[in-house]
Amino acid sequence: MWARRQAVVFLVFLASSVTAQTVAKYAGEFMAIGVGGRALGMGGAHVALVNDATAGYWNPGALARIDYPEAIVMHEERFGSLINYDFAGVAIPYGPDASLGLSVLRLGVDGIPDTRNAWVDNNGNGVFDNADQLDYDKITYFNSTDWALYFTYAKRSSSGLVYGANIKLIRRTLADQSATGIGFDVGAVYSPMANLSLGLNAQDVTTTLVAWSTGRNELVSPTLKLGAAYSIDILGGRLTPAADVDVRFENRHFASIASVGPVSFDPHAGLEFDYKSTVALRVGYNDVKQMSVGAGLHLRMLDVDYSFARFAADELLGNTHRISIRFMLQSDQYGRVSAQ
Repeated sequence: MWARRQAVVFLVFLASSVTAQTVAKYAGEFMAIGVGGRALGMGGAHVALVNDATAGYWNPGALARIDYPEAIVMHEERFGSLINYDFAGVAIPYGPDASLGLSVLRLGVDGIPDTRNAWVDNNGNGVFDNADQLDYDKITYFNSTDWALYFTYAKRSSSGLVYGANIKLIRRTLADQSATGIGFDVGAVYSPMANLSLGLNAQDVTTTLVAWSTGRNELVSPTLKLGAAYSIDILGGRLTPAADVDVRFENRHFASIASVGPVSFDPHAGLEFDYKSTVALRVGYNDVKQMSVGAGLHLRMLDVDYSFARFAADELLGNTHRISIRFMLQSDQYGRVSAQ
């Protein structure tokens, strides 16, 4: 029976682990990848800088910085197109000083072959060996998908302070097993002076429980994201350095840049030069020790952003390309001052 279970071509170790009655770390890793070509081109240093429909992900408070209704979509392929990662978000100003947002992300591996019922044990020894074969007509396929849906409300308290919160719904599926969870994020951006922004995003602030249909429970521990960004007008454009740090509480001694006891710290850094609000160039460094580069093109009512990252440690993992498109409806009946 053991050998038969091992016949699952891909992700069998995940399928078997879902039957355990334990609480796991790293349960929310699929929500830690990041969204948006602009942010990912800057290494994910975006908590204090975000001012578009991706704010539901990066910092719910920053959604109050939008000026017009807008929408954004992103697609990314990883590991030679094995993994597909998609994001979409919409944001709408609500009254003179508030905004509402809805965003969704999906991480999926599709079309995974399942050979557990296709094994023909010709010699009856319970071991898959040279005498055995697969009945290809009995091979079935399944998906491994992770979904997160964010409902965001944000409010501008003053000219220098915005704050907001998310209600976050989580849905995970692996073959015939599934999990559901609900979490909460709170965030704020404070600008103590012109061109300087300080951001805070407390993700899964109450600790998010993800309950599997098998009875296994996974906890998504809180993550505190702190960031700063400062803009400088130079050479006819705007130069913006940004830095973030992710503070986690999961005893990530070896999976983090630095740690003190159960607390770990993972930095992000990015630099953007936006020339006359027309073309932008970006470079960044993220928490998995990965360099990224990116570019953006600003058109009327449309932004196109691209980022590129490479897994330098293993060329077999391939390169990661991300592209996002942002649509803006240029009408603001409340006459708010642009946050850009």
